[in-house]
Amino acid sequence: MGSTTAEAALGARLYEAADWYDAESLLTPEERQVLARLRSFLDTEAKPLLAEYWERGEFPEQLARPLIDLDLMEPAELAGAPGAGHGPARGIYQGFRIFELARTDASLATWYTAQAGLFRTAIRVGASAEQQAEWMPKVIDFSLKGVFSLTEPEHGSDIAGGLSTTAGRQPDGSWILDGTKRWIGGASTADVLAVFARDAADGQVKAFLVDRTADGVTLDKIHGKTALRMMQNAHITLECVRVPEAMRLQNVNSFKDVAAMLRAMRSDVAWIATGIAAGAFQAALGYVNQRQQFGRTLGSFQLVQEKLARMLGNVTASLSLVVRLTEQQARGIYRDQDSALAKMQTSLFMRDTVALAREVVGGNGITLAADVARFHADAEAVYSYEGTHDINALIIGRALTGESAFTR
Repeated sequence: MGSTTAEAALGARLYEAADWYDAESLLTPEERQVLARLRSFLDTEAKPLLAEYWERGEFPEQLARPLIDLDLMEPAELAGAPGAGHGPARGIYQGFRIFELARTDASLATWYTAQAGLFRTAIRVGASAEQQAEWMPKVIDFSLKGVFSLTEPEHGSDIAGGLSTTAGRQPDGSWILDGTKRWIGGASTADVLAVFARDAADGQVKAFLVDRTADGVTLDKIHGKTALRMMQNAHITLECVRVPEAMRLQNVNSFKDVAAMLRAMRSDVAWIATGIAAGAFQAALGYVNQRQQFGRTLGSFQLVQEKLARMLGNVTASLSLVVRLTEQQARGIYRDQDSALAKMQTSLFMRDTVALAREVVGGNGITLAADVARFHADAEAVYSYEGTHDINALIIGRALTGESAFTR
């Protein structure tokens, strides 16, 4: 009992250290209550499984239903809260929900955000009012699970102009889709794939909800990953896949509509990067305060303390960025350069933090037992997805100078 109490006390101190300026105080008591429920589940049910499943390269499916049942997307406790926007949950709560998941594990955060962020945003931005009325309740309770299928094998950063999956309108009004998608996380357990394709008639990008089991849809798991190993990413092949007009997202008629989705989703990824940095910092701090060398704890050495201070600075600066960005978005201010800046800078801070965390843990930092190895490896995937450093920097540079430096 004493050991459990001591571990709980240590965990509380680590959580407080990672939120040095108490950004969580911006949340309401009800929002903090929901997050405490999530935190308890992650600490007791999820953490004991992470090292094993990361090494196996499998997602712990036994966590999926309990996570869904926590009612995190639009919690009943928050119904009717002021500033709720498209649902009862405020943006700042949603950000901290991502933060909690990511500082436990990047794959868990990516898995949940695939539904609560990417797929939900596709419906919220891309669907007509009638489609939203039908689908959004199912998205929120996970009875309609979906994934965002944009990236292609040969087109990532240049997807705006390079998207090659095609959609052809048929005489009966349906569509035929042909092409390939890659790096689509969670596709194997989704009900539908939100597929973005170029209309063969007008060259504009359209979006469709494709049944994962439809004729012509093939999913292959991507093997050999060294990051986000628990997240199941798929290579998707679409061969003469027929989709009815009713399953086309009616408000997606050009890449500008897709870009509107990306503005919102980059902020989600910035929260993930911030959470990963916090998780690595917490793991390192807990380790150096217990590990003995030369008759003293590692945490008592000057060089270690300097690295801890740098890690804390990175986490605190990242939290400040994402909190302020989220506050702006709550007021309806959505700009490409704002979300790009947050994604770019939090990813840089994350990369620096996980490297320092691995360093202070020493040789044990490359083992899964010390936790930092997971964060260190997974950070590399987050650094690249939802806009690489260079692409986000060019978005910011364009806003600063009025000149586009993108290749033509």
